[in-house]
Amino acid sequence: MNTVINPAKSLNGTVVVPGDKSVSHRSVMLGSIAKGTTHVTGFLTGADCLSTISCFKKLGIDIEVDGTNVTIHGKGLHGLTAPTETLDVGNSGTTLRLMSGLLSAQPFNSHVTGDASIQKRPMGRVADPIKLMGGKITSKNEKLTAPLDIEGCKLHGINYTLPVASAQVKSAIILAGMYADGPTTITEPEATRNHTEIMLNYLGADIKTEGNTITVNPVEELTARDISVPADISSAAYFIVAALICPNSEVTVLNVGINPTRIGIITALLDMGADIELKNERIVCGEPVADIVARTSRLHGTVIKGDIIPKLIDEIPIIAVAACFAEGETIIADAEELKVKESNRIETTTAELNRMGAEITPTDDGMIIKGVHKLHGAECNSYDDHRIAMSVAVAALAAEGSTTILDSECSNISFPGFYKLFDTLREA
Repeated sequence: MNTVINPAKSLNGTVVVPGDKSVSHRSVMLGSIAKGTTHVTGFLTGADCLSTISCFKKLGIDIEVDGTNVTIHGKGLHGLTAPTETLDVGNSGTTLRLMSGLLSAQPFNSHVTGDASIQKRPMGRVADPIKLMGGKITSKNEKLTAPLDIEGCKLHGINYTLPVASAQVKSAIILAGMYADGPTTITEPEATRNHTEIMLNYLGADIKTEGNTITVNPVEELTARDISVPADISSAAYFIVAALICPNSEVTVLNVGINPTRIGIITALLDMGADIELKNERIVCGEPVADIVARTSRLHGTVIKGDIIPKLIDEIPIIAVAACFAEGETIIADAEELKVKESNRIETTTAELNRMGAEITPTDDGMIIKGVHKLHGAECNSYDDHRIAMSVAVAALAAEGSTTILDSECSNISFPGFYKLFDTLREA
């Protein structure tokens, strides 16, 4: 499917974006190994999260889906059963990495695969600490990529320092660590999103965090509790940036998760002079939530690097869009992780925005963006990467002339109905 985006004279109104992808994934995984029934509201029914549901059904868990409501009949910490077929994670790196840690501790073996993109994703960063714990994740591919064979083993606790900050790798070790014979400590170079720790403690686990060190104590049981999934700040980001760069605009996004490990984009945009306001701040199921208001702003360049990068890694393509409309130069560095996402997002963000008239120079670990104030319409590729497709769509709203996004349906991975939701805000 191709989508044509025409410029918007303004964007005004209130929207509700889909549930947080990270929290949705974890609600299924942790609900499956909790004892009792977990009722989830606000679940993201994108392709990635549905892949997680599919995998856990194959692991013997009864899961019911009714729109954005999901009911998980958990069987307890030791209730998963051996799959009779390959576990297919589709395009979901979160499912692959987190589930690999969990499966390493089960009393059975598993075979896990995914789509062509997933089969290029490096898994050594998960396999290495799991091996130190006594687990075994192998692949027939030299670079240890899916398909993977995961041998269930009795694990022991370790002290491990992550070589690269990664919430997915950290979470894989945490899930394995719950089954270990002693405590596991994980030290990260920078703090990453902590949804796994929050939800596990909400369900009765014993996980302690001091600075950048997480201690996971073995647990006998998790207890099912209802989970309300906040709106995904990664999805809200497109509407926030669109309001900032389109004229005469004010957009409110309701019920957005503002976990401190995830709001790097808000910090970065405020540093660029954005008019953004957080209202009605509150705590829901352990997660901080707020309504976010964004208004047309005169932006200026900034430097984005260091420990803020893990807090906005998924939002860098849309931050690059904002930087195109800013005064001066924006530098993004320390973001090598972009190379191993659904696409190499350093290359793909640069290529498609430059196609629209941007001035972006890629670097080994990020990009340098010179503000040009105006982009023009073009025919752009999505690379089957949802974040590239949606970022280009936002750029097109503030560009001159129409833009065609090829293979635009990849946005359904994280944001079903993305393009139509913008139509409710726009004055053409």
